[in-house]
Amino acid sequence: MAERKSNRMHVLKLIGTVCAMFVFGFALVPLYDVLCDVTGLNGRSSDAFAASSERATGSAVDTSRTVTVEIVTTVNASAPWAFDAVTERIELHPGEFVTARVLAENLEQQAKTVQAVPSVLPYKAARYVHKTACFCFDQQSFGAGQSREMPVVFTVDPELPAEVDTVTMSYTLFELTDTAAAKAR
Repeated sequence: MAERKSNRMHVLKLIGTVCAMFVFGFALVPLYDVLCDVTGLNGRSSDAFAASSERATGSAVDTSRTVTVEIVTTVNASAPWAFDAVTERIELHPGEFVTARVLAENLEQQAKTVQAVPSVLPYKAARYVHKTACFCFDQQSFGAGQSREMPVVFTVDPELPAEVDTVTMSYTLFELTDTAAAKAR
């Protein structure tokens, strides 16, 4: 009788564990989204800045200090692409909108689809970098041998901590040709 009660308790614990794992699996997506918004992972940051019309118009420019923004580009898995920052460094006043440009070139003789994945360093600065337009928002299709200069329009929030004087915006280019073709079917 005690063995049967022990088995029943063991089964209930296993069922509870499976249910907890199932719930945790569904909770991971919103938790990951919050983590990305807070830390700026994958170039994501809070939308609170965009809601502020005063800052969105650029009227809150802090001319008392300058921040250096570096643009770094890499290509994932040695794909046959040229991907370079045309604008490697920009010095700006927080609150000022600027445009940086990168150049991407498909070095193959067939059409390709790519997307750039952004990140911002240091991580604590990510929430203060606000992009209004970026080539990284969408997949980019290139014809055989085609090259294109692509912009990113952004500002650095005047609330950026004073100890941060350099921000690095990094973009890694991933090829998505097979994925894009599968979606089109």
